Amino acid sequence: MTDEQRWISGVGLATVAADGTVLDTWFPSPRTGRAGDLADEVESLDRLAAPDDRRNVSVEVVTLEIDLDVAPASTPDAYLRLHALSHRLVRPNELNLDGVFSHLPTVAWTNAGPMHPDDAIRLRPYLQRDGVQIVSLDKFPRLTDYVAPEGVRIADASRVRLGAYLSPGTTVMHEGFVNFNAGTLGSSMIEGRISQGVVVGDGSDIGGGSSIMGTLSGGGRHRVSFGERSLLGANAGVGISIGDDCVVEAGLYITAGTKILLVDEEPAEDGSPRVAKGAQLSGSSGLLYIRNSLTGAIEARRRSGVGVTLNAMLH
Repeated sequence: MTDEQRWISGVGLATVAADGTVLDTWFPSPRTGRAGDLADEVESLDRLAAPDDRRNVSVEVVTLEIDLDVAPASTPDAYLRLHALSHRLVRPNELNLDGVFSHLPTVAWTNAGPMHPDDAIRLRPYLQRDGVQIVSLDKFPRLTDYVAPEGVRIADASRVRLGAYLSPGTTVMHEGFVNFNAGTLGSSMIEGRISQGVVVGDGSDIGGGSSIMGTLSGGGRHRVSFGERSLLGANAGVGISIGDDCVVEAGLYITAGTKILLVDEEPAEDGSPRVAKGAQLSGSSGLLYIRNSLTGAIEARRRSGVGVTLNAMLH
């Protein structure tokens, strides 16, 4: 990226609770580069900057520019970074998100917009009277409440967070989940879990009930990637990177420490089969990972040709 591309700017609407807590900020049209003259955008949003007594909040216009290499400094700053990801201005892992959780308050997300959780409890009878329902209590909102990515299908909006990066042609089915700072780099079928920091390559299929490890919990540092034209079988999972044209058998979970039998390798000098840890195969392409149904051993076999072909009618 150029120096200019390391900056993101935009005009947004910040929702502010009565105690001064900034609950969220919506940036309709963030862009790459420094702020410059944003007077027209400020004027267009200014008419929407009005209080909502039902939720005990006010709405304020915010103008902001941020350096992607610097850690987030405020709630609007954090939200602009999440918008930059979901508007595809920057790819996952290409911006500084250090300490982002400290700038994202826990919010009562309702079908009328965000509220302070204390206000949501106190005002519940009035909210129910007005048909306002609490959807979730979380730091992150749904992607589709802020951004509608072009060329993308999302079956259950509650399972994709703001900050997800979804490329055109991606389909996220009902059981699929995509966290912030994660997503797809091409047309992909997502029926499993894509954790924070994970990217999935073009033409890959993440099967139903499957999971790709992230780095938010457990102390892990390796950012897992999933290659192109690869398949993660139903209820399978990986904690290592998977290369292009690979298949992981349904129900098989591979971590960095998993002992894997290398079926196609020449035996060791003592005649024993070659074995590698999952970490040693991380990122390798053209492999089929299976569990031998007779011995129970996890095996890696070489594959040739294209891994999987997605059904174009579904995308």
